[in-house]
Amino acid sequence: LTVVFAGDGAAAGSHGYTNSGYSVYEEENDRLTESLRSKVSAIKSLSIEIGTEVKNQNKMLSEMENDFDSTGGLLGATMGRLRTLSRGSQTKLLCYMMLFSLFVFFVIYWIIKLR
Repeated sequence: LTVVFAGDGAAAGSHGYTNSGYSVYEEENDRLTESLRSKVSAIKSLSIEIGTEVKNQNKMLSEMENDFDSTGGLLGATMGRLRTLSRGSQTKLLCYMMLFSLFVFFVIYWIIKLR
């Protein structure tokens, strides 16, 4: 019976078999590690893109808020003018509306008479 020893003192037959088993696992681990690395890289780039999009959306919302504030101020001023106008003399406004109605009535009457 002859046993061949490897450089570290273990039997060559059993040590070679063990190394080949480990190398299969190491290759599988390397493959899985590379797969995980690519997935982590994809998630990282996706999260960076999401962050950029969130910043752009926040900027747009801020601009819209400013626009709505200015529009609200303009609308408030217009409503104030309308309140002032409606508080004015109601009889004067009523007289103008009656005169306008009479004018329209006479114009329609005159157009019908001419036919």
